[in-house]
Amino acid sequence: MKAIQIKYLGATNSKPSRLKAWTESGTIVESLDYSINLWTQARNIADRYATERQWPQVTGFGVLPNGDYVATMG
Repeated sequence: MKAIQIKYLGATNSKPSRLKAWTESGTIVESLDYSINLWTQARNIADRYATERQWPQVTGFGVLPNGDYVATMG
């Protein structure tokens, strides 16, 4: 089973707030979209990550104790 971890990255002096999704297969980062809630955007980036790698669709989604999101494929 694969898991995608998604982390919120706060704004810096040179970059806006963003989300980072990663596994052992690589990373994608996107700027935060304030028109949708964080949960929805994290789920969307997980879906896109899985689709780009031609993995099965995301079937589980939740939050880890450290506040990061996690998506699993079944």
